Amino acid sequence: MRTTLPPEAIQAVAVKLAKANSAVARQYPGETGKRQPVHTVYGGADLFRADTAQRLGSTALRALQEYAPDADAFASAIGLPARLAQMVYARVLEKLRREPVEDFRLDFEDGYGNRPDREEDGHAESAASEVAAGMNASQLPPFIGIRIKPLNEELRGRSIRTLDIFVTTLLEKTSGSLPANFFVTLPKITSPAQVAALVELFEKLEALLRLPAGTLKMELMIETTQSIFNERGECSLSHLLAAAGGRCVATHFGTYDYTAACGVTAAHQHMTHPACDFARHMMQVAFAGTGVWLSDGATNILPVPLHRAAEGGPPLTRVQMDENRAAVHRAWKLHVEHIQHSLVNGFYQGWDLHPAQLPTRYAAVYAFFLEGLDSAAERLRNFINKAARATMAGEVFDDAATGQGLLNYFLRAINCGAVTDAEVQRLTGLTLDELRSSSFVKILKNRRKVS
Repeated sequence: MRTTLPPEAIQAVAVKLAKANSAVARQYPGETGKRQPVHTVYGGADLFRADTAQRLGSTALRALQEYAPDADAFASAIGLPARLAQMVYARVLEKLRREPVEDFRLDFEDGYGNRPDREEDGHAESAASEVAAGMNASQLPPFIGIRIKPLNEELRGRSIRTLDIFVTTLLEKTSGSLPANFFVTLPKITSPAQVAALVELFEKLEALLRLPAGTLKMELMIETTQSIFNERGECSLSHLLAAAGGRCVATHFGTYDYTAACGVTAAHQHMTHPACDFARHMMQVAFAGTGVWLSDGATNILPVPLHRAAEGGPPLTRVQMDENRAAVHRAWKLHVEHIQHSLVNGFYQGWDLHPAQLPTRYAAVYAFFLEGLDSAAERLRNFINKAARATMAGEVFDDAATGQGLLNYFLRAINCGAVTDAEVQRLTGLTLDELRSSSFVKILKNRRKVS
């Protein structure tokens, strides 16, 4: 067939495209396939103990026993479909006994407050010692870290000193080892320079404490208007990520600081406010394909009873117990609604502030995955069987990106405990090795080789 373009012209264009495409691939490598926690529990650093995760699980189980002692009561309280009630309840119980907390952040910021320097110095040291004890006793959750204070002019000195004391003490107590998945969370960012400063501090700590370069990782909190747009009207998010120099693992949305910064009054600061949806969608677009995890914020209406019996005093009346149950159930239902909103909009992680929120965290996540399990399995089977060619499954059209998205759905469901490996293998026809590869492309390539 006749063509017009000479080979040298095509080659010149190809060279430019190869360079540009390689740059895009480096900037947007896609999801790592590593496990992402479904939540981060925040607690004051001064209160952390080596066995905190286990104690939180015990408290969560007691709350469940008191306010929803069976599957039907729990399903009724949180609006769970009856057909899922028994399965979700059983899996929540199992999760709370086995791994009640997936991620814990020792908080030196809002959950801790501003204290005298000597007091925070002491808590930075003692908290690090407790983390080391938990690490040595295999009691830590799979993910753990600290939230330092902002690196603004008022607090940067205090923030840096806390980071230094904590990391130094922790490494001393563990003979130079950090816990797996240890992250430092940077709050109230207003400039990429603050992120770059934390990178520089990491580099200095690594060199002086003989850690391999790149060991220390960070999470960025998106909770200021400046972290969304800068003074030139540019989206700040990509600049913040670039300043992190490859050390950013996740970005967390701060609901209440952000809505306050937007001028929303306290009575209307909540997770589903349109201002929050806008900021979260900006995060999704800016970080899509980068491999950076997204986390939503917290529900600050806590599932706690209104009345408590005084020590040595009379027991609660029936009316008071009923009011307690109603208050806890309202807070549980609100928590579930917020989590569902996050999940539907592509945020698979969020914050929890109280142990009684753990049952509803796992219930909402499990129900989300279980409800869509059969249809997702059918779509994934169809896609794999046709070896990445576009296919129709019902009224849903799948493309290549959807194939990886469907695989990620099942990987997330397995990682959080919503389903088991065996259930996913049965539903999708994937082998355990294929699931663990975390790569849709690898699965297709291997199957083409076999065929």
